Amino acid sequence: MADDDYVRGDMLKITEYTLLDKLPDPFISLDGRRIGDPAQWRARRSEISRSACELLYGKRPLEPEFLETETLCNYRFSLSLVYRITTGRRQKPIPFRLKILLPNRIEGKCPIIVDGDECFGRSEGYLEAALSRGVAWALFDRTEFAHDVQAEERGRGAVYETYPDLDCGALSCWAWGYSRVIDALERLDLPVDLDWIAVTGHSRGGKTALLAGMMDERARVVNSNESGAGGSGCYRLRAKYLYNNENPGRGEELRDSLEQFPYWYGKDIGPYADREADLPFDLHFMKAMAAPRTLFISEAAGDMWCNPAGSWQTTMAAKEVYKFLNAENNLFWYYRPGFHGHLALDAEMLVNVILHQRDGVPLDDRMFRLPFEKPELAFDWRAPVK
Repeated sequence: MADDDYVRGDMLKITEYTLLDKLPDPFISLDGRRIGDPAQWRARRSEISRSACELLYGKRPLEPEFLETETLCNYRFSLSLVYRITTGRRQKPIPFRLKILLPNRIEGKCPIIVDGDECFGRSEGYLEAALSRGVAWALFDRTEFAHDVQAEERGRGAVYETYPDLDCGALSCWAWGYSRVIDALERLDLPVDLDWIAVTGHSRGGKTALLAGMMDERARVVNSNESGAGGSGCYRLRAKYLYNNENPGRGEELRDSLEQFPYWYGKDIGPYADREADLPFDLHFMKAMAAPRTLFISEAAGDMWCNPAGSWQTTMAAKEVYKFLNAENNLFWYYRPGFHGHLALDAEMLVNVILHQRDGVPLDDRMFRLPFEKPELAFDWRAPVK
C-alpha cells in the first residue's frame, strides 16, 4: 500500500462550521413515542420510508408486472455476458441492457456488485479491482430508466412513459432500475452468490445506490460513494473547508441540488430549501434504512462539495441504529486522499468490505481514518437501552 493512499488528520481543515440544528432522533415514531425494542425497528423503518424517503425522493414506481431476459452475447470463452432485460408493464415495457463481468476464477459462487454508472467513465483498474479478487460485476446504465439532462423538464424517460402518473424524481427511477437488475440476477443461471449482492454508485449514482439499497433488502452490502446532499451528506451542517492548505471549498446544500437538478427529487422537497433545520429527517435516516445489513460509506478528503464532515456526522448518527440492532460491525466508512471520482481504490475498499463480511478477510487498515479534526457529535440522543 502506498503512503499516499492514507489520509492524514490535518489534510482537510474545517474553516467554517455551522450546525443549523441537532440531527433529529430516528427512534421517535410519527406518533411522538420513542421506540425501545429492536423488534419495533421494522415498523419505524416503514414510517421513515413513507415519510422521509417519499418527501425527499417522491413515491417509488410500482413493482413490475413482468420481467424477461434475452441473451445477446454469451461467447463460451468470454467472461463478459450481455443481456436485454424487458420489464415494467406489458402495455408499455421497458427494455435495458445488462452486462455481467465474471472473474477468471470462481470457486463455487462469487459475490456480485451491481453498478448503474455505465453512463459514466471509470478510472483505470476500477473493474479489475473486483474481478482480480473473485468478485463479479453487474453493469447497467441507469439513464435508460430516466433521463439525466439538465436542459430537460422533470419526468423524462422510460419509467415515466410506462408509469405516467409518477410524481417521483429521477433518483427513484434509477434506484428502481437497480431492483430490476437484481430481479434479473435471480432468473439468470449465473455462478453468483445471490446472498452477497452489493450495490454501488458514484456521485448522483451514489445517491441512487444508497436509495436502492435502502429500499431493496436483497442488497446485502450498500455502498454510496461520494454522494453528498441527497445521499451520504448532511443537510443541517454547513461547512467550508481547506484541503491540503491550498484548495478551498464548501459543502453542497439543498438549494444547490434543487437549483441544478430539481428533476432528481420529489415534488414536495422544494419548500425546505434554506429551511433544512425544519426537515423532519436528515440523511442519517436514509443510512439507517440499510440496517442491519452492511453499509459502506466511501468519501474523498478533497471532495468538499460532498461535505466530508457532514457525511461523518450522519454516519455516526446512523451508527446508533446499528448499535440498537446489535449490528455495529456491519457499518464501515473510509476517506481517501484526492478529489471527486470513483477510483480503483474505492472499488478495492468495497471488495475488502464484502470479503471481510463474507469470508473473514482482514479489514484494510485505511478504514475508519479521518482527514480532519473530529468535531463534537451533531446529536445528543443515543440508541435506546433495553
